[in-house]
Amino acid sequence: MSQIKISVLDQSQVGRNETPAQALENSGKLVQLADELGFERYWVSEHHNFKLVAGTAPEVLIPYLASKSTQIRVGSGGIMLPNHSALKMSENFGLLSTLYPGRIDFGIGRAPGGDRLSAHLLNPSNTFSEKDFYNQLLEVQAFLKGDDTPDTVHAKVKAYPIPETLPEMWILTSSGGSAQFAAHFGMALSFAHFINPNGGPETVAVYRDAFHASDWLAEPKVNVGIFAFCSEDEEKVADWIADFDYRMLHIEMGATGDIPSLEEIKAINYDMHQRARIAYNRGRFIAGTPDVVEKKLRKLAEDYNVDEIMIATWANDFDDRKHSYELIAKMLG
Repeated sequence: MSQIKISVLDQSQVGRNETPAQALENSGKLVQLADELGFERYWVSEHHNFKLVAGTAPEVLIPYLASKSTQIRVGSGGIMLPNHSALKMSENFGLLSTLYPGRIDFGIGRAPGGDRLSAHLLNPSNTFSEKDFYNQLLEVQAFLKGDDTPDTVHAKVKAYPIPETLPEMWILTSSGGSAQFAAHFGMALSFAHFINPNGGPETVAVYRDAFHASDWLAEPKVNVGIFAFCSEDEEKVADWIADFDYRMLHIEMGATGDIPSLEEIKAINYDMHQRARIAYNRGRFIAGTPDVVEKKLRKLAEDYNVDEIMIATWANDFDDRKHSYELIAKMLG
């Protein structure tokens, strides 16, 4: 597998001494770079009640990013569908696909995108049940296609505008459960290795075996998502790892304060539980010099049997972040 497609997952994370507005402005600059470098797609995520994440509404951010670029596919990675109305999300992505035909991805997840209280406030009727999620997926597909089946709601209600070019539909999974939905509904699958570094290749194999062709997709389609950082400077790599180790702990602990300085982080004496979490979290990212990163990314693609890797890169210095993507584009393109 010589050539691997590269895509971007952008969580619009807010850096030290940075405002959410600056983080979102950087997203606009980054999608332009990804477009110039020939990346496959650019996804933005839905998170709630995280001070350090500016990306709360992909359906708002996507048209901004699509307007800043010309070729790259832009979409959600993902919309947490249980937080929303199936009709409203169908209208949103039908409209986006009408504005930017052939460039919109509708990536869907089942997680809350934050804590359960936030999810309840977003959708008080959310039961977090698999049955409800199944029905929402059924409704979304029917609305986007302009289904007219008699004796159903679709005979009376349409999600206008019905797009001439359907968006690509993806299911996001980190535990494997949602892969069954993707196979059943004939949707593409994105495995979030950056959330769960265990069991992904097995989940992908099950999805491929169970896949049913649909109006969206004739054959199984998969990508894998990973945190990654690349630099020729080994000291920058070591600093990034130390910084990112803490940042993930910070989010996992539900901390709401600001991130300490790198010098303060380096001086922390982690307890046994924190060290165990750091060891686990290091399976969720790839970091190193170009030769190290290339080897590990190609191994990841081989393990998952995919030709596309979705890369999420945060770095406090935006130039370092951009350069990391440039290096990865050079090695895999």
